[in-house]
Amino acid sequence: MTINMGSADRIIRAIVGIVLLALVFVGPQTAWGWIGIVPLATALSGNCPAYSILGIKTCQKK
Repeated sequence: MTINMGSADRIIRAIVGIVLLALVFVGPQTAWGWIGIVPLATALSGNCPAYSILGIKTCQKK
């Protein structure tokens, strides 16, 4: 897997993922918060499958 996400993209996804996961434990305690695993996993890996399919890269070229 190649990295296709830039730093800002990864930080935003990590924050969104953590906030969504927090909904499972705090607040409305809805199961929809488990969707936060997806943006958090893509932020940690640096690879977004949707970006790969669409040919998008937000990382700087080397």
